[in-house]
Amino acid sequence: MLLALDIGNSHTVLGFFDGKSKKLLYHFRIKTDHNTTGDEYGLTVEGLLSLKNRSLVDIKHAIIGSVVPAAQNSWVTFCQLHLNITPLIIGDKKLTIGMAIATDNPSEVGADRIINGLAGFTRHPRELIIVDFGTAITFDCISATGAYVGGAIAPGIGISMEALAAKTAKLPKVDISTPPEKVIGTNTITAIKSGLLFGYGGLVEGLSRQLSAEFPKPPLVLATGGMATLIAPYAPTIQHVYPELTLEGLQLIHARNC
Repeated sequence: MLLALDIGNSHTVLGFFDGKSKKLLYHFRIKTDHNTTGDEYGLTVEGLLSLKNRSLVDIKHAIIGSVVPAAQNSWVTFCQLHLNITPLIIGDKKLTIGMAIATDNPSEVGADRIINGLAGFTRHPRELIIVDFGTAITFDCISATGAYVGGAIAPGIGISMEALAAKTAKLPKVDISTPPEKVIGTNTITAIKSGLLFGYGGLVEGLSRQLSAEFPKPPLVLATGGMATLIAPYAPTIQHVYPELTLEGLQLIHARNC
């Protein structure tokens, strides 16, 4: 199996791909912790795989895409000590990515944004906007030739929820998995739900339309990330939702380099 690691600021997603078919077999989401050691990750991964009647010995290859250097180092240690392999790491100049980066400072572009761009363009080889719902909400713009040309970044939903609870005296954290019945909230809970769900839907909708206006031709809008499925109904410009797009991109990059 191939282990693909998408290390984000809040969560790390582990994807396990079949070595022959390249099919995504399983995926798990765990919290990103800067202090977790490689040995602790070994216990975690062994436990998760045991749920599928698999073990660490089934992992033959690994690739890492990370925006958290401290966590990345521990995962590399895990791969070396517990899998006896050296993982491919996005950002290594020796890797063949297959996507041009046409921005002012290519080195500033996060690994996850390039990975998403590659996976999205592989699925839909045309102009794209890819909205990734993570700790931040990123909007990645891909040209008709498959080049990453830039985008936009906004605070994520989780950040806003935490800020409301931490910076106000009477506003609680709420569960937004169940939507309000209408936009006008008639109590504090439904008002917060409305502000987050309809508000972020409006943010995605408005920004996607403004970004689209700067393309030569109307782009296709894709969404990925942990809250993509939740917010997509509130943003009609989103045409396809691929929750595991980043894992797909990691698998594609691994295939191009092995």
